[in-house]
Amino acid sequence: MTADLNLVQELASADDFLGVVGVARPDGSVHASLVKAGVLPEPLDGEPSVGMVVTGNARKLHHLRRVGRATVVFKDGWRWASVEGAVTLLGPDDHLAKADLDLPQVVREVYKAAGGTHDDWDEFDRIMAEDRRCAVFVRTDEIRGSG
Repeated sequence: MTADLNLVQELASADDFLGVVGVARPDGSVHASLVKAGVLPEPLDGEPSVGMVVTGNARKLHHLRRVGRATVVFKDGWRWASVEGAVTLLGPDDHLAKADLDLPQVVREVYKAAGGTHDDWDEFDRIMAEDRRCAVFVRTDEIRGSG
C-alpha cells in the first residue's frame, strides 16, 4: 500500500521517533538496528527525507557508505510506514561534508527532527564532532505502509 510523509511523521512521533533502519550487508543479508529518526528536507537540495544521526564508527554507517541505500520503518501498534531510498551522508568523513554546509547545524537539525533536545548546544556539537557523527538522509524514493 502506498503511504505518504504525513503518515511517516505521524508514526515516527507516536513512538518517540524510534524506527528500524535496514541496509544490505555484503553477503546480501540485512543489517537492521533501532534508531531515532525524523522527517526533514535533505539540506543539499531540499528533497523530503528521513534523517538520523549515526556514530562515525557504527557498522551501519560502513554499510550505508558501501551500498548507498537504506530502508527506515516506523510503527505504532499495527500501523506502519517504510521509507526506502538513496542515502546522502553528511559527516566529517564523507566527501559531501566539504559542501558549503554548517555540519554542526545539520546534525542539530536532524537531532531535533528526531525529537531531540539539548540544554547546551556547544557541548552537543563538541560530543558529535568527537564521535565523528554523520547525518544520514534517506530519500523518499518509495513510501509504503498501512495507516
